[in-house]
Amino acid sequence: MVDKNKIVQNFNKRLEEKGYKGKIVSAKHIPELRQDVRKHHEAKLLDPEFYKEYISYFEFKPDVDFTEINSLFIISVPQPQYEAIFHRNNKKISLFIPPTYLYGHKLIDQMIEFLSEILKPEGYNIAYASLPQKTLAVRSGLAEYGRNNITYVPGTGSFHRLTTLYSDFPTKEDNWQELQMMDMCKECSACTRKCPTGAIPTDRFLLRAERCITYHNEHPPEIPFPQSINPTWHNCLVGCLHCQKVCPANKKVINWTEPGPEFSEEETKLILNGQNLDQLPMETKKKIEQYDLVDYYEVLPRNLGPFFKT
Repeated sequence: MVDKNKIVQNFNKRLEEKGYKGKIVSAKHIPELRQDVRKHHEAKLLDPEFYKEYISYFEFKPDVDFTEINSLFIISVPQPQYEAIFHRNNKKISLFIPPTYLYGHKLIDQMIEFLSEILKPEGYNIAYASLPQKTLAVRSGLAEYGRNNITYVPGTGSFHRLTTLYSDFPTKEDNWQELQMMDMCKECSACTRKCPTGAIPTDRFLLRAERCITYHNEHPPEIPFPQSINPTWHNCLVGCLHCQKVCPANKKVINWTEPGPEFSEEETKLILNGQNLDQLPMETKKKIEQYDLVDYYEVLPRNLGPFFKT
């Protein structure tokens, strides 16, 4: 007979060995995750266009090849910011890529392998879960929300990436709690004051996502930045770090930076001109692929624009 307590102990032991953090939650809470998002929409706290754009994500449907989903395993892996360098007109620009952007598919594969080694020998199955992971992380007690609606994990702050997996493992554990903000946020307004677009309000907790720079610089390239966003406010190749840089919870990790790609004058020119990925020189294309920028390549010309006036 399988000792479920030993499986949980092994999971926690392996997390510690790897430097990860994680929680197990009963799958019975999946409807509550959906409702957490719906109630914001019904209260008209989500911008209609934002909700419409992300509704397929909010209205998630489990897709697994095993009979019953009994549990959710959510794992946080520390992840740095990356520095990308571009050269143009004898000018060198260093741009950061925040944590949570790069190597997502690779990390999912790693987490599937990690959990498979624990559960598969005991006869249990796993599958990747596309869920509102920040909400789940806070509900499970793995993380806390910052005032900026970003999740913070003890020891790594916001420099981490979440991965959730479904399983038919019948957990006895059921970590579940109310959504909550970090205690330090209650007396701190650093992110609110630093955000140039006013996306982090003082009159409510929920972010005004439609104002967030991150929301806009992830849009398809044919959609221009709103006139309300001053070009000088851009600070990353994709995403934004304004609020994370000033957050006291990130004091120990904010300088954790790993080198990303460096693009020559000619390569930068091709990217700025919107050269099709498959038509780039082989060396440049390999660089884009090596640093996992393929999913963001189409937005790079527009996002680089404010830094290289042509």
